[in-house]
Amino acid sequence: MDTELLDLGEDNTLLLVDDDEAFLKRLAKAMEKRGFVVDTAGSVAAGKACATARPPAFAVVDLRLEDGNGLDVVEALRERRPDSRVVVLTGYGAIATAVAAVKIGATDYLSKPADADDIINALLSRGDALPPPPENPMSADRVRWEHIQRVYELCDRNVSETARRLNMHRRTLQRILAKRSPK
Repeated sequence: MDTELLDLGEDNTLLLVDDDEAFLKRLAKAMEKRGFVVDTAGSVAAGKACATARPPAFAVVDLRLEDGNGLDVVEALRERRPDSRVVVLTGYGAIATAVAAVKIGATDYLSKPADADDIINALLSRGDALPPPPENPMSADRVRWEHIQRVYELCDRNVSETARRLNMHRRTLQRILAKRSPK
């Protein structure tokens, strides 16, 4: 699927909620090229306001935003428009959050980095048909690295606390943090 226009039906409105401004702009541009009418929000508050004022047919919501949890936006959207198709995006994929997202009405759940084609496949998939697997999934090394980075950030960049929580030797963690991210 290149940047061809999709047949989205009558309502092609899309709400994108993410606090990563560069990612948000790139994704908005890619989705507009594919025929969506895009509305963007950079916070939970702005996302909820958009979902309430102009409930879209489609939404892509980041799970962790600076001012809260993206699932709050999903709930607000579900209250106003139960038929909307919502994909939850996150850089920190976990089974528990995937289950929570689907329980409150998300159509699908994708880990970042997800490209526009992955997102469109998830948004437009119908019924029990699973979207095709991503063309370039993250390697196991990359997933491990992302998890370590997430825990490191959650521990306010405290190496000793991060090592304790990961049940890892502090020196081993320091070596991992000193390296570049794997592909």
